[in-house]
Amino acid sequence: MSGRLSWFNVTALVLGFAFLYIPILLLVLYSFNASRLVTVWAGFSTQWYASLLENDQLLDAFWVTLRVAFLSSLAATVLGTMAALALTRYGRFFGRTLFSGMTYAPLVMPEVITGLSLLLLFVAVGMERGFWTITLAHITFTMCFVAVVVQSRLVTFDRALEEAAQDLGCPPVKTFFVVTLPLILPAVVSGFMLAFTLSMDDLVIASFTTGPGATTLPMRIYSQVRLGVTPEINAICTILIGIIAVVVLAASILTKRQEAQRRREEQAALR
Repeated sequence: MSGRLSWFNVTALVLGFAFLYIPILLLVLYSFNASRLVTVWAGFSTQWYASLLENDQLLDAFWVTLRVAFLSSLAATVLGTMAALALTRYGRFFGRTLFSGMTYAPLVMPEVITGLSLLLLFVAVGMERGFWTITLAHITFTMCFVAVVVQSRLVTFDRALEEAAQDLGCPPVKTFFVVTLPLILPAVVSGFMLAFTLSMDDLVIASFTTGPGATTLPMRIYSQVRLGVTPEINAICTILIGIIAVVVLAASILTKRQEAQRRREEQAALR
């Protein structure tokens, strides 16, 4: 078979990318619209970004979302990495099937059921709903995605490197931090980014587990969009897109540099 792209494949690819990214580009474009009507272009202006600084509701929701996303993705990365290590390194231990099923259940569980079950749990234990209940819910929801990403890397990991380090007297814990973690770090960073993005985007689970003073940005935008899209929403969504793009770019550069460093060290070891 020929490896060249056909006109049909190119057309399908262009249409697919256009369907995905043209709405985002329009949102960014209309965030600089001088008109209050978001569908009528009236010239270039940054007034809505200045107006956004006076919108305390959107700004408060934005900072709540950032804090929840960072804390939940950090905890989910640690727990998901530990779960992936347990599933790939300890064979057929007692309760492995149950542990694996509980770890990956949020992947296939509808968000409505996850949110409702977490709400019933928080009510049963008498935990006041708010910032921390959303954070715990997002840890539960995103940990499985980190576990999948890290486990896929550990399956192909060469354990001879760990065994060589331990034969030279390196303790198991130090071996993990010196040998294993640097090699699987790109997968760990990818899992963190995936968890961060999912937490920033979540609406359903946060709606069930939120409380007074803990309104996330997707919840605030959804409540305001029902009354009509305002230019401030376009502005804050553009800022959010920019933050995620910068973080993804920084993570990509970091992982590429670490991969290049690892290859140089392997070549130096072979020489």
